[in-house]
Amino acid sequence: KTYVGRPETDQARCLAMGLLGNGLHEAERHADALIVKEAELATKRRIGASENQLLVVQTNLAITYKRLGRSDQALRMNRDVYSGHLKLQGEEHVHTLTAALNYAASLIDLQRSEEAKSLLRKMIPVVRRVLGESNDLTIRMRCHYARTLYLDEGATLDDLREAVTTLEETERTARRVMGSEHPLTRRVEYELRCTRAAVCACEGDVDSLQSLRNAVEAMPPPGSA
Repeated sequence: KTYVGRPETDQARCLAMGLLGNGLHEAERHADALIVKEAELATKRRIGASENQLLVVQTNLAITYKRLGRSDQALRMNRDVYSGHLKLQGEEHVHTLTAALNYAASLIDLQRSEEAKSLLRKMIPVVRRVLGESNDLTIRMRCHYARTLYLDEGATLDDLREAVTTLEETERTARRVMGSEHPLTRRVEYELRCTRAAVCACEGDVDSLQSLRNAVEAMPPPGSA
């Protein structure tokens, strides 16, 4: 309210709008945050903000769409952000890599496994080359790839075993770099146990499957990867 009477191009007004949207998001008032963030995007487009500035607002807007259960809109927004960063900065820029991860997550949410796998198979070698095996973005991307393998309804036993191998390697890296109690390490561990359970189910190993189910149920719900 302090800055609303200023021109749309006023920097303080623009910053205040962004801050308000983020504050509403943190307070989990996502419907209110959506109104502000959509208005912020429309304003920045009217005043001719840079493409990078627009991509930042679109990224935040995609998060809000997801929190409101509007997965289709989140997917379209994440796809546009990824394409925008790819065009502006190339596939090796960290912003492009982050956008690719968000886009893949949206594809997984909507069970579009083949598209998610295709994207991640393309980007994982890039993120490993650019940021290295120990970077958290690399760990997250590999974890997402394993999820596309074991959550796919058409997954074969070979797919499930590839997911296990990927998560075993990723868990060792996460544990070494971040420690066993880090939320990302625990997320990878959770996904690994789920995937091992899927392998046991596929192989008909009832005893091992039940043990793994008990272990998964005993773990606290992991945070988002």
